[in-house]
Amino acid sequence: MIDDQHVPALRSALSRAGFTVDAVYALLGDDAHRALGRNQSVPALRATRGGGDLATLVRLFALQVPVDRDRADAALPRLVEPLAAAGLLETSGGEVRALVDIRPYGDEDHDWWIVCDPTPGLDGRQAPMHPEYVLGISEASSSLAQLTIREPVGRTLDLGTGCGVQALHLAQHAREVVATDVNPRALAMARLTARLNDVDIDVRDGSLFEPVASETFDLIATNPPFVISPPGSQVLVYRDSGMPGDSVVRHLVENAATHLNDGGWCQILANWAHHADVDWTADLGQWLEGQPLDAWILQRELVDPAAYVEMWLADAGLATAPDYVQRYDAWLDWFASERIEAIGFGWLSLRRTTRAPVHRLEEWTGEIAQPVGPVVAAWGRRVDALRDVDDTALLDRTFRQAIDLVEETRGAAGADDPESIVIRLQHGVRRTRQVDTIEAGLVGASDGDLTSGQILDALAALLDRDPADLRSAYAPVVRELVEEGFLT
Repeated sequence: MIDDQHVPALRSALSRAGFTVDAVYALLGDDAHRALGRNQSVPALRATRGGGDLATLVRLFALQVPVDRDRADAALPRLVEPLAAAGLLETSGGEVRALVDIRPYGDEDHDWWIVCDPTPGLDGRQAPMHPEYVLGISEASSSLAQLTIREPVGRTLDLGTGCGVQALHLAQHAREVVATDVNPRALAMARLTARLNDVDIDVRDGSLFEPVASETFDLIATNPPFVISPPGSQVLVYRDSGMPGDSVVRHLVENAATHLNDGGWCQILANWAHHADVDWTADLGQWLEGQPLDAWILQRELVDPAAYVEMWLADAGLATAPDYVQRYDAWLDWFASERIEAIGFGWLSLRRTTRAPVHRLEEWTGEIAQPVGPVVAAWGRRVDALRDVDDTALLDRTFRQAIDLVEETRGAAGADDPESIVIRLQHGVRRTRQVDTIEAGLVGASDGDLTSGQILDALAALLDRDPADLRSAYAPVVRELVEEGFLT
């Protein structure tokens, strides 16, 4: 990769050209941007014909087309030869072509650049992926970035960093960031990503927890190589661990506590197998047995074996390979032999605790309002608030309804009472719950002044119910409303 003396000049050139997410979007326009999201470059090529340094950089890196040497020199002054010597560009016959992708990336507060391999499959071009391919920004990396808790912490770990996306995010709220990977190409690109953005990241070579064998962290974020594939399959380092089944995820869960400080979080994006006649929550529950970890595991999607195989064969650039059918068939044979009838995809948030662990394993395929990180942190606080609290103590506490809670009623126009009442959260996991009149009154009156018990007593008087019976019946409901975030 490029030497240190040229990194500031490259950073300056990208900044001067305005090479940011917003500027590129403005240059391309809605239609071309959407087409590029479908891996079609023609509308973007038309939008960038007019010249200018920004258009040159977009054509060179994002669109993967050669540009005239004069245009390249203008956009990257005195950098073409050093970048070519470093293997980032190639010069030939008066033209310059990019061998890597330098991609603008950012969040609400930052503009960054990511160094990765070019987008595969552009304009329908199909070719088998190189085993050491380094993935750029993906739906998975964006999901993990939104899942990760963004509170100030000391030491953090980006396990399986790839091009360094998660490490960039972690560096914004952590005192120290360690990033690991087994792919030499990924390590080089992650280091360049860090240097290009002037961020201090300790990038280390090694598999899983090996590079941090005796170290602990306040936060671990990982999008591991979780694809569940047959033994002997082609290994693409960014997605395949070489470990059988979903054991790489199990390994992370079973070893997370060893590398977490008390109260520290490990957040994982992963796949797991659904085995015939076995509840997936029981399978994953075994991974947690004996671990000093609170756990919230959310299954977001369930994929059948055939769809799963098609997705990952296409991802590997093998959809048009001569042996596509044989690979497909062998993969399904292996699933059948392992009694895998479906594959779950979702999020694991684990927190080291010194108290009795709390586990919540659930499926949620409904709406999610990103980011989820604040919701995970709030769940941890609710766990602490409810742990070891009996019903009597619970009803002696005051609660407030969640700030994003809305109530919806349904019934005939003009009717005295609604047929149904539903409460709905607007942030994070957008849960809904149908409630009865007492629950609706309890939630509506929860403003932090009266305890839940006092509210239930008032409702009992209003409805001519026995207060003790109402407390006994609705204490578990109060607990559920707090557990699920309707009350805080």
